Amino acid sequence: MEYIATFFTHSGAVKYKRHMKRLGIEVELQPVPRRLSSDCGIGARFITSHDMSHFISDDIDKLFLVESDGERLLYSSVE
Repeated sequence: MEYIATFFTHSGAVKYKRHMKRLGIEVELQPVPRRLSSDCGIGARFITSHDMSHFISDDIDKLFLVESDGERLLYSSVE
């Protein structure tokens, strides 16, 4: 499955990429589509079949699952 994570800060996105690399998951940092977030502007796109609970960190603002008809919000730091 493919995911996009958005962040509060650019440094949070870079920190998250390093965290995911330690877990063996390649992450591509890229601009976040405006429809998903207007915060820091940098997001992380990655593919994994692992349990998503391992991928939530304090730096993440939102986590989306990429589907054929768009992105579905899986997690938001603001409930």
